[in-house]
Amino acid sequence: MLPNTGKLAGCTLFITGASRGIGKAIALKAARDGANIVIAAKTAEPHPTLPGTIYTAAAEIEAAGGKALPCVVNVREEQQIINAVEKAVKTFGGIDILVNNASAISLTGTLETETKKVNLMMDVNVRGTYLTSKTCLPHLKKSRNPHILNLSPPMNLNPMWFKNHCAIHTAAMDMLGGAGIEKQCRKTDIIADAAYCILTKPKSFTGNFIIDEVLLREEGVKDFDVYAIAPGHPLMPDFFLDAETGKTATSQGRHGASQASEEKLMHEGAAGAKVHTESASAKPLSPVAETFRVIQGALSEEYVRTTQGVFQFDLSGDDGGTWYIDLKTKGGSAGSGKPPVTADVVMSMSSADFIKMFTGKLKPTLAFMSGKLRIKGNMALAIKLEKMLTQLNSKL
Repeated sequence: MLPNTGKLAGCTLFITGASRGIGKAIALKAARDGANIVIAAKTAEPHPTLPGTIYTAAAEIEAAGGKALPCVVNVREEQQIINAVEKAVKTFGGIDILVNNASAISLTGTLETETKKVNLMMDVNVRGTYLTSKTCLPHLKKSRNPHILNLSPPMNLNPMWFKNHCAIHTAAMDMLGGAGIEKQCRKTDIIADAAYCILTKPKSFTGNFIIDEVLLREEGVKDFDVYAIAPGHPLMPDFFLDAETGKTATSQGRHGASQASEEKLMHEGAAGAKVHTESASAKPLSPVAETFRVIQGALSEEYVRTTQGVFQFDLSGDDGGTWYIDLKTKGGSAGSGKPPVTADVVMSMSSADFIKMFTGKLKPTLAFMSGKLRIKGNMALAIKLEKMLTQLNSKL
């Protein structure tokens, strides 16, 4: 954990979306130095599902050693921003740091995204960031060490992130998550520490795109288990980092299959496996049929007990059709056709990508985010299936 240095003592931070999550984590980190925090967020009354308000965040900031100024601010409303900035300057004498943290997302394709959702994302992510920056700039220019920190996913211009989606997905885990997914994630403290490191650097440190772990390693942090929700548990890889970068930034465990492993999948199978395929003759099975034969042979009561889900695969291309994995019925089963009971999750993809997914050459989450995999049904169970596939692949 990056220690506090006291460098932000007396500094005033204007943080949008600071009532919860990353914004609040950054606020608390600065508050431990004795900083002044302007909590610029919408939530004045308790939200039915999301924790925290600007007032509960203010109480935590004060308890941490800082001074708090809660302000109701919807960054879509310019006058609310102006009012909050004026109030901040009147209360604390100026503004030293702006953290643009508020954001809006929609994990949908272009045709499925309503215009009002596009308007919301543009108003918050683009226009809101512009308005807060514009309004704070005259006061930031008077600071001895001013900073503007914009929170976003890593900047990756790989076309696959743009061909299927029309927005930045800063909260992808809200949609992909479910029970247990938090074990594969880190605490917001890692962002807070990285932000603290940036904000305590001289103002000449500007125009940089920073990845939290890379920066903290450069600063001498070695123990990243302190940021893990479940220390020692393999982490979910960042959707927006290419493999080369991710190798230096996360410890993900074994996620790949060697060529030998893939050949073993294609040709060996599992001894004594109960096969549920349309062609059970002596001729060689197709790659998809062989895959399901191996899955069937590897199923166990433990997988059934821990997963409790039924998965249907609608595959296109060579050796396509409908296949299933039943991890709910006693003993479990896998094979061709529709499952014996109603599927909890229906996955649609090409048979070639399915083979890649099973052999570890294509991660299900990456397949989903890049549009190669379409999922209907229980997303939490889809995450569980990814875990099971990883375990099976390690045995091949």
